Amino acid sequence: MVIEIGQIIQDFAVIMIVASVMALISYKLKQPLVIGYIIAGIIIGPHTPPFSLILHPDILNLFAEIGIILLLFVVGMEFPIEKLKNIGRKALIIAMTEAFGTFIIGFVVAQSLHYSVYNSLFLALAISVTSTVIVMRILEELDLIKHEASSIILGVAIIEDIIVISILAILQSVGSTGHVSSSSSSSLLIPNLAVSVGTVLAFIAGVLILGSKTIPRFVNYIGKTNQHDLLIVAVLGVAFGLSFIAQEIGISVATGAFFAGVLIAESKVHSVTKVLATPLKDMFAAIFFVSVGALMDISVLPMFIVPALILIIVSIAAKFLTVVIASRAQKISLLTSLRSAFGLSSSGGELALVVAKGGVDVGGSTSSFLLPMVGTMTIITTFITPYMIKFGWKIANAISEYFENRKKFRIV
Repeated sequence: MVIEIGQIIQDFAVIMIVASVMALISYKLKQPLVIGYIIAGIIIGPHTPPFSLILHPDILNLFAEIGIILLLFVVGMEFPIEKLKNIGRKALIIAMTEAFGTFIIGFVVAQSLHYSVYNSLFLALAISVTSTVIVMRILEELDLIKHEASSIILGVAIIEDIIVISILAILQSVGSTGHVSSSSSSSLLIPNLAVSVGTVLAFIAGVLILGSKTIPRFVNYIGKTNQHDLLIVAVLGVAFGLSFIAQEIGISVATGAFFAGVLIAESKVHSVTKVLATPLKDMFAAIFFVSVGALMDISVLPMFIVPALILIIVSIAAKFLTVVIASRAQKISLLTSLRSAFGLSSSGGELALVVAKGGVDVGGSTSSFLLPMVGTMTIITTFITPYMIKFGWKIANAISEYFENRKKFRIV
């Protein structure tokens, strides 16, 4: 199919005009701009009657993928290697507790709703995801990105992505056999887990060890030219290059983009680079959230709303409890633990849709309802996440202050 340049320009014009109008309305109503972008996506999407306002939804998806890369790239520049080291161990423990705890609880609940084993496994994995893109965007928008809890949230989200991608690879390998027996599952699980985890760890190690010795020097060299256009092209080359490598070896582009930002943060010109990249990030990140809204098929919502709400409630409760327990067990303050729990409680996001698509791609092992149901859950959780963070942090402040006052009262 040949796509005319005029049609692409028309789609881009519709996307940006509708998104800007809805974002302005959200701003006037003192609501997060993310909500406005999602509503804009619903308005222009192919599932909203009487017809789609965009001619080529695939173009929207392409822009959205670019938005994910740029957003995570800029976020990564907030976290140089030394900062990641400081949160690494704590984030790892919290991420493993949260991901596996939510996965197990979600599987049990999905089974109780009479879904098949495979449907239950993929649904449980989908609700174990916390959207790094959405959560970090909201934290930036609310000017909370530099809090200690935000550092923990990002560390946990990145590690959680790695865990989820590894489990997805295992489920797809097992699902492709068409059956699960005690012998076949044990023979497939261990090698696939080893290969998947080994690949991810090798990528991260390569980026942090080899990349840290070359990329910052390269960027510093470019920076000495004082040519901003050359600098932005060079760093975007790093971002998209690592994203491409990540995708080729089966890791999400978001992870590759994030670690590209981490490497740029090690350079002497990272502040200038962030200023240059931010306008591009804002534009394409907005398109990403528009694309999330465009996925919403309003006509099928009544079919999935009840089980979707049940699984959403289960996910929020499981994530909140596991994060608080794991954080407090490591002697993290009550305030930071609660803030982290509220920030990580909402499920869904782009990776949840990847999980659902992975389940559908297995073929025969899962049902056709999997992708639209997870899409419905993603839209709902994307809507509530800004409010969970905004009001959740206020609740965390109140609870922490209450216990601090009680502690002082006892001392007196």
